[in-house]
Amino acid sequence: MGGYLIDRYDAAFVRLAKSKFRSRFHLSEADRKYIAEKGIETIRSHCADFIRTRLAPANPPNDGKQTPMRGHPVFKAQHACACCCRNCLANWWKVPRGTPIPVEQQRGIVDFLMAWIEREMKV
Repeated sequence: MGGYLIDRYDAAFVRLAKSKFRSRFHLSEADRKYIAEKGIETIRSHCADFIRTRLAPANPPNDGKQTPMRGHPVFKAQHACACCCRNCLANWWKVPRGTPIPVEQQRGIVDFLMAWIEREMKV
């Protein structure tokens, strides 16, 4: 993913940085190593799978608790970007609850999360 997408999200990243909760999430050295070993396209694939299975359904199982705080770099990105549950998506990004998230919107969420990860990899 190119830098233009990261720049595209600058305003959203500034808004998220104002949240004490959201701004505390960062990639660890272990996360960076995992990303380097797996490759960014594998991480993107994991991200797309997580969004498709854990967020996209109209009423995801365990909504509000489906995204762990750690265990995968994408999980940290989801919390940092308020894309961790349907409640956060509704409150921060106006994604309606109770309806499936369309594939195109899922791709947008994945792009946003990957932009956060790429920003973190440069720190």
